[in-house]
This record gives sequence, C-alpha cells and structure tokens, in this order.
Amino acid sequence: MSVTAPTDVLPDPPVPAESGSPLQEFGYRQELHRSLGRYASFAAGFSFISVLTTVFQFFAVGYSFGGPVFFWAWPAVLIGQLLVAACFAELAARYPISGAIYQWSSRLSNLTFGWFAGWIMIIGQIVVVAAAALALQMVMPPIWSGFQLVGGDPAPLSPTGATNAALLGTALLALTTLVNIVDNRVMSAINRVGVTAEIIGAVLIVVLLLTHSERTPSVTFHTDGAGTGVFGALLVGSFTAAYVMIGFDSAGEMSEETRNPRRTAPRTILSALGAAGLLGGLLVLGGLLAAPSLTDGRLAVDGMSYVLTSSLGDGVGRVLLVDVVIAIAVATLAVQTAACRMLFSMARDGQLPCSGLLSKVNARTGMPTAPAVVVGVLSAVLLLLNFASPDAFLALGTTCIVMLYLAYSMVTGPLLVRRLRGTFAARTDAVDETGRPLFSLGRWGIAVNALALLYGLVMTVNLSWPRAAVYDPAGGHWYFQWFTVLFLLVTVVLGAVWRGWRAHRGHVASKGAPAALLSEGA
Repeated sequence: MSVTAPTDVLPDPPVPAESGSPLQEFGYRQELHRSLGRYASFAAGFSFISVLTTVFQFFAVGYSFGGPVFFWAWPAVLIGQLLVAACFAELAARYPISGAIYQWSSRLSNLTFGWFAGWIMIIGQIVVVAAAALALQMVMPPIWSGFQLVGGDPAPLSPTGATNAALLGTALLALTTLVNIVDNRVMSAINRVGVTAEIIGAVLIVVLLLTHSERTPSVTFHTDGAGTGVFGALLVGSFTAAYVMIGFDSAGEMSEETRNPRRTAPRTILSALGAAGLLGGLLVLGGLLAAPSLTDGRLAVDGMSYVLTSSLGDGVGRVLLVDVVIAIAVATLAVQTAACRMLFSMARDGQLPCSGLLSKVNARTGMPTAPAVVVGVLSAVLLLLNFASPDAFLALGTTCIVMLYLAYSMVTGPLLVRRLRGTFAARTDAVDETGRPLFSLGRWGIAVNALALLYGLVMTVNLSWPRAAVYDPAGGHWYFQWFTVLFLLVTVVLGAVWRGWRAHRGHVASKGAPAALLSEGA
C-alpha cells in the first residue's frame, strides 16, 4: 500500500469560528472528553513544571557546583525558555492537537523527522516521570524519619537514600497510574487542587524565607564555591533552572481536552512558564538568603529542606514540606498525563508498536488506559537504576532535560526554516473560537525563533556534556559519566530500527491518520 507524498510545505487548515469540533479540520475524531477550562489548562503546564518539586529536588545540585552565584543561571534560562514558549504558543493556536511536539514537528517538516521528535519526547517524558517520583526522598524523610523505610542515611545520593527514593517513587507511580486511568475530570480536579495548594505554599515559603533572611541579595554575586570558575559554575548551575522550566508545552498536549483550545492553550503555555519562573526564582533567592550557613556543607547536600526546617523551625518547616509532597505527587501525575497524550497521539496515527491498543480511549472515562499503564511501568523500571547506584539520581534528572530540550529544538528548527522560506507568515484572516485573531509573534517571529533555537541547542550540548565531576564524582562509573549521551544514542538507534523494520514490512500509518501527515514509506 502506498500513499501519495505531500509537498514540502503543508497548507494550514482553515480555522473554524466555532469550538464544537476543531479536530475535524485535522482529520481526527473527538474521542477525549473536552472538559478542561482555562485554569485546568494552566494547571497542566504549571504542575508539569512544579517549582516546589524541582527546586527542592535540584537546589542542592546547583549550589554544590556554583555556590551562591548559581542564582544568575535562573533568569538566563527563564528568558531562553520564554523564547521557546512564545514559538510554542503560536503553534498551539494553529495546531490544537494532542501529541503537540510530534504533531507540530511533523506538520512543519515531514513525518519521519516529526516521528523522531515525538519518539525522543515520549522517552524523555518517561524519564521525567521517574525523576519527579524520586523527588519524594528530598522531603518525606525530613517530615518524619519513618518514611526512611530502609534505614540509614536519607540523603538521596547515599546508597540507602537512593534505595528508599526508588521505593517511595514506585508507590507514587502506582497511585498516579491509577488516577490516569479513572477519569479525566478526576485527574483535572486533582491537578487544579494540587496546583492551587502549590502556588499558595510557594508564595508562603517565599514570604517566610525573605522575612527570615540572614544576609542581603548581594550574596548572589559571591563566587565562593564556584570551583570551576564563574562561567563554569553558571553552566553547571543552570541544571537546576533547566530542570525546573520544562513541560510548559503540556497545555498544548491537553488541547483536545480543553475548551476553546486555540484561545486558551497559547496563553496558558506562557502564563504557566512565567508564573513558575517568577516563583522559582524567588524560592532560590529566598533559600540563599535564609540559609543558616552557606559554608557548613548542608546546603549542598540537603538543599531547601534544610533551609525550611532550620530557619522556620521543625513545626512550620514540616507543614510546608507536606505541601511540597503534594506538589511532587501532582507533578508526577501531570508529567505522566502528558506522556500518555503523546503516546496516544502517535499511536492514533499508527506510528508505534501496539498502536491499536495504545490508541484506544475508554468511552466512559475519556482516558487512554494503555498509555497510562505503559508510562507507569517503564518509569518504575527506570527507578531500578537507583538500586544500582546513587549517581542514577542525577543521571536520570539531566537525561530527561536533554531529551526534552532536543525535542523542543526539533520543533523550533523546522519552524525557523518555514519562517525563512516565507511559508509561516502571520495569518491575519485566522481567528480563534471567540472570533479574535490567533496568537502570533508577527514581525518578531524570525528573531524570537532564531534565538529560541540557538538557546535550545546550546543548552542541549551544555547539559549532555560528560563532565566527570558532575556525573561520576566518585569515579569508576564511566557509564554514568556518559549516561545521557548513551541513553540518547540508544533511543535514536531503537527508533531507527523500528522505522526501518516497518518500512521493510511495507507498513504505513493507520487508516485514521490524516493524509497531511503521511509520506511515502511511512
């Protein structure tokens, strides 16, 4: 069976003025339940970013390599990611479809390139789920020693801490998988409540830390602890900010379940990143200002949990840590949900093994059940690495960032090419569901897009660079030093083998896939 190959540039579909069935313009049926409002869409992006989860998880890493000056990596990463988010907001308005990265890249380039973008993204999301679940170890033992199930040192980079992190993470994954099966309204309600609690908690923590300051903001200019020099410290310190500010595209992933997605998704992509970036930066600053000591070594090991319990007292500190636990659980749920939508979207086009099963949506719940199970199980398998070595904690964290950054660049790259060719001009005739013009960067499109792509590629190289001091501090584990590069290589090779096998067998995309996405030999 063969399919006529499309031209290089796919025309944009007409934009309907009504919000009833926007998917028809792309050749899809409405199967997921469209029940999410604007706050739920915002919550999808904000909970994936989850500043409390990620700042508490990676603050110690940034400080241990950069000292106080690592704070300045935060605004740099925020500006870079806002450039990327602006490009994504424009695409979310034009293509409000689940599987955003895969769909956007495929429609801007071709199905093969877009498939690899989606493949890298879904593997990266699975790693993010595992990494997010591990964050429980940073906050649960400080709340109550009984949460250290295996006894011994609770530090996440110690052997007993790493083992306990895997146990707590596995229990959380079982819970989030169940929620991702039950009903999308239940999932959305948990997300909204969790995000509200996280925002309130984050604001409260910031206020309390700033009112318990031990020093002035000038400390952020101190280079003490920047053993690799200021520039090197900022490069490594950017790991914290880079890990925090990913996943804002989740509002686009949930487009098929969002009311008025062309209007809502672009704005919630930007607002989720902006709010998270501001809160996260204030949390990092507050932690540096309120820490009892910058030189006793605890800030580089225990991070923000140490600051809260030491500066605010055990009682208040532990109550706030409970809020962090809620944020971690909701973040893990949100990341898993986004990964499920990516699996569903690619499977719906017949682009994955067992596509028939992975593309099924439960008519009653409006949820794709099989993807939830697959993501949950594979993430739990990755947690087994923590039993092998504590260094897996950092390896998983940095690997997932690199995977997502590369997938993002596989969208901003083709988009820039389209702009330079003049085939992605602003559509002055296109409107959203409310009759207003679609979100557009207008004349700033090329400049913003070019800077977004440059930033993404530079950060991908920075994050994946095999620094022995970062990835294998104890020495003797070369596979952890090269873990990110090897993991990415294996991902690409497995994807190429799968694509090659399908081409050899003469497979094409499923009958339900839109013609615009099909290419010869797909």
